[in-house]
Amino acid sequence: MRPKLPCSPHFQEDDMNRFARQIILPGFGQEAQTKLEQAKVLVIGAGGLGSPALLYLAAAGIGTIGIMDGDTVAKSNLNRQVIYGDAQVGINKAEAAAHYLKSKYQDIKIECIPEFITTANAAANIAPYDLIIDGSDNFPTRYLVNDICILLGKPLVFAAIYQNEGQIALFNTKEGDINYRDLFPEPPKDSEIPNCSETGVIGVLPGIMGTLQAAEAIKFLTGYGEVLVGKMLYYNLLNHQTYTLNLDKHPSSEGMLPKNLSAFESRDYALFCDEREVISWKKALELMQKNTSSLLIDVRELNEQPKLQSHAHLKIPFTGQNKVIPEMQEADDIYLFCQSGIRSLRMARLLSQTLTGKKIYSIIGGIESPDAPLN
Repeated sequence: MRPKLPCSPHFQEDDMNRFARQIILPGFGQEAQTKLEQAKVLVIGAGGLGSPALLYLAAAGIGTIGIMDGDTVAKSNLNRQVIYGDAQVGINKAEAAAHYLKSKYQDIKIECIPEFITTANAAANIAPYDLIIDGSDNFPTRYLVNDICILLGKPLVFAAIYQNEGQIALFNTKEGDINYRDLFPEPPKDSEIPNCSETGVIGVLPGIMGTLQAAEAIKFLTGYGEVLVGKMLYYNLLNHQTYTLNLDKHPSSEGMLPKNLSAFESRDYALFCDEREVISWKKALELMQKNTSSLLIDVRELNEQPKLQSHAHLKIPFTGQNKVIPEMQEADDIYLFCQSGIRSLRMARLLSQTLTGKKIYSIIGGIESPDAPLN
């Protein structure tokens, strides 16, 4: 007969039976489970990495889980963001994920933060947590999260994917640890590392990497096993090869960090990552309505769907060259869009080199943005 599991202050016996298979592991036990119960973990970005991480953090019995994301669920997310289904399309990701976890795990405290992280809200939202998981997919957010975690002394589980490869590391477990800026003191150019909206991804890869993020969090919080401190694990989906690299401090990384919270809050991370030329659909449409000399351009291939029917625009597929036509020279402002916002950003930067003095914008999220005027 299996021995009766001890109850914890927050979990009843039925709930403790849920964790029985990990509690009976040699070296884990009730003490480690109690540490998980008392832990507070914030997941920033509830997308391809964040959604599987959330599922396994909750299933493991993390006592408090925060979910921070200002994005909404899109149909194209569903092949990899497994915490959502068709019914959640159009709903804020943090709210949808929180609703699901609350319905499944009543004894876990789920804190929903339905907004993007910024320099203005980062400190207040990160401070209450013991560990941060970065599930973001863009460089400004990665640098921002890295820097505020260093300032606040918060351990950070980082992961990223590119096509068929993933990488994961644990940063900032103590003062002087390796951090994200030791890998990239300055951001790579956007043309060097596109995101999955442009290059594609098999949905299981972010699932694997997000699950590994949850595993690193669990190991660090409980002291169970070895963690990826000063190391980065690489995984290749196509052949299942893995290898681990030892990481070294970069000589210029410390000088790139903000010295205090005031310096952090005054930083423009989008500017640092050269994303000055971006604009939302809402703002772009407002400005175009005020200025009839504005020009809207679709830079996708001619066969890409869905088509924009609601607003007059030109179609000029992006070729990697700064092709200028008379309409561009005559326009006051130029607004570019593509499928996800990557190609349009590149074209905006190329055109800015030739059409000096003009305001040239890339529309954030492209046609996949929930704000895109498709109806």
